[in-house]
Amino acid sequence: MNIKQKYILLISIHGLIRGQKLELGRDADTGGQTKYVLELAQSLSKRPEVARVDLMTKLIIDPQVSEDYSKTHEKLNKKANIIRVSCGIDDYIPKEELWNYLDNFADNALNYLKLQKKMPDVIHTHYADAGYVGTRLSHQLEIPLIHTGHSLGRSKRKRLLASGVKRELIEKRYNMTRRINAEEDTLSSAERVITSTNQEINEQYAQYDYYDPQQMQVIPPGTDVEKFYPPEGNEWESNAFKIIAKFLKKPKKPMILAISRLDQRKNIEMLIEAFGQSSQLQEKANLVIFAGTRNDARDLENSAQDIFKDLLLAIDRYDLYGKVAYPKMIGSESIGVVYRLGAISRGVFVNPALTEPFGLTLIEAAASGLPIVSTKDGGPVDIIKNCQNGYLIDPLDPQDIADQILKVLTDSEIWQMLAQNGIKKVKEFYTWDSHVDSYMEMLEPIIDQAQRLPRMALKRRSMMYHRGAIVSSIDQNLLGDSESLQELMSILTEKRNNISFCIATGRRLDGALKILRQYNIPQPDTLITSMGTEIYYAPDLTKDEAWTNHINYLWNRQRVASLLIELPGLKLQPKDKQSLYKISYFYDPMIAPTVEEIKRILHQNEQTVNVIFSFGQFLDIVPIRASKGYAVRWFAQQRDIPLDHILTAGGSGGDEDMMLGNTLSIVVANRHQEELSNISKIEPIYFSQKQFAAGIIDGFNHYDFFNLCGY
Repeated sequence: MNIKQKYILLISIHGLIRGQKLELGRDADTGGQTKYVLELAQSLSKRPEVARVDLMTKLIIDPQVSEDYSKTHEKLNKKANIIRVSCGIDDYIPKEELWNYLDNFADNALNYLKLQKKMPDVIHTHYADAGYVGTRLSHQLEIPLIHTGHSLGRSKRKRLLASGVKRELIEKRYNMTRRINAEEDTLSSAERVITSTNQEINEQYAQYDYYDPQQMQVIPPGTDVEKFYPPEGNEWESNAFKIIAKFLKKPKKPMILAISRLDQRKNIEMLIEAFGQSSQLQEKANLVIFAGTRNDARDLENSAQDIFKDLLLAIDRYDLYGKVAYPKMIGSESIGVVYRLGAISRGVFVNPALTEPFGLTLIEAAASGLPIVSTKDGGPVDIIKNCQNGYLIDPLDPQDIADQILKVLTDSEIWQMLAQNGIKKVKEFYTWDSHVDSYMEMLEPIIDQAQRLPRMALKRRSMMYHRGAIVSSIDQNLLGDSESLQELMSILTEKRNNISFCIATGRRLDGALKILRQYNIPQPDTLITSMGTEIYYAPDLTKDEAWTNHINYLWNRQRVASLLIELPGLKLQPKDKQSLYKISYFYDPMIAPTVEEIKRILHQNEQTVNVIFSFGQFLDIVPIRASKGYAVRWFAQQRDIPLDHILTAGGSGGDEDMMLGNTLSIVVANRHQEELSNISKIEPIYFSQKQFAAGIIDGFNHYDFFNLCGY
């Protein structure tokens, strides 16, 4: 064997892995990761500097699955093999049940490697279970370790909590503590961690104690350019075009194409707003939206049904009939044709999401010769930087969205340049060949020991999750003094692994994000919005659906609105201030009934609600189970943080109930003489003499907050 040629060991333990006919989607363990590691092994084996690739996985002897998975050795080609190792139990079991057997797997893997003529030059592990095994092999054999997480335990735990799964069940079902400990150990040992985007580095891995940005390298996964390619000329005859054309008066106009799920984070309504407000866009192009799959909209989940209804209302509000297509579904076999229709019409692909972790659809569109316009939050920043085939937008600014789309559509030379850049640059950055080019460039100095990772002095926190939390409203606390705000953000960034940063606001999610971005306030760990009726978790703005289900109790929005419609002094606030579980009014105290009288009217008519009065002029009606205080307590319970380890900073009557009880509370100097001054009579609340963020920092010192939380 040529000494310059490399032996690479890939380890991916769970799932069903074989050389042909992958059973993708058979279960939760047989998805994109199995496809990725197989294609990586095959692609690496084509490289002349690679002598051998072994893909090591679990041996499975189980009548419920194919005998293919019981073969200890499967040859993929002359240089690549699948090696199956026993872990002491050969049944096909879920990955969450493998933890007790991983040491057996590691010992058997070590025995296999000792029988080889040459040890691997590098071990590349995939997911936490393989990371556990690879860490042990790396230390025993002194072989450098590379790791790809695919998904992370800390992020998954947040998603599970948001979906309503209880902490105890998460621990029991998913062995979450063992998984996160394995991920921490892997990060402490790996020479490099491969990610798909910079956001993955900055938002997801940053949650870990052994987070070290020097260790991370972005190498995007490959895209199938045989499936996604420029138009051939026959797309107008396709069934996909016939489906789209049914909606449109002039179906061959340039297409503004959007493909996403019915998810609030995808922000499709804002795209419709941008299109509806721009006569130029309507004159120039059609809007084509594929938003999930539906047979009957009434069968959609409640949240998806509400989003779909808002899309239809926006189309109706701007009278966009004949200009917007929203087909029920698109088959996987037709997705390439849809991109090519966008390209042959000389259109544009738009992703207006509030945040986009990667952006695979953008790469598929680019490979198809379709210029792109996309959110500036997340993976698209990397894609447009690499491909130079479109423009970034503020997803909360309909004018910016319209302007960037028009920039693409109104200049044929620009359109042609962007289309050609996308086709060319996808092949350079986002194919398997480009993936392996970057991969080998990363590996060479590590294997040759010319570039070992200098380790930072990092240590584990004493507790698995956050020990405390800081919850602040926006206007009276964070805005007003940029210098103290910057100091506060520096403190919170330094302590982010131990102290959770939360925002509680009356604004909707889109409005809150807009103001946070305007003032360069980093995205909080948790966003409590719409006066406590919605809760979102970083990094992907995952909505807490369990909270939504919880507050839906006895809520009748239409009935509440009808009871108050005739009252003097009450005027509905604009649509962008309303939400499904919050009705917001301007309140004129000179002519309106008292707040107590409004409560009495609602209660007499059997409407069990919370009525929240703030800033002397705003009145919000929310479900009886909803408020900022209720939401903070729900968050505390979900995150297992004691209330006396939560510091709240409020500035109006809408904050009052989150400051009562066992939470530690601060009122900063600029507001405390008004609505919150009365609560000092019943609560030991700290009234700072300092304004804005400086008052919050003063509160940290007053309570000795970080020492209290054991920091």
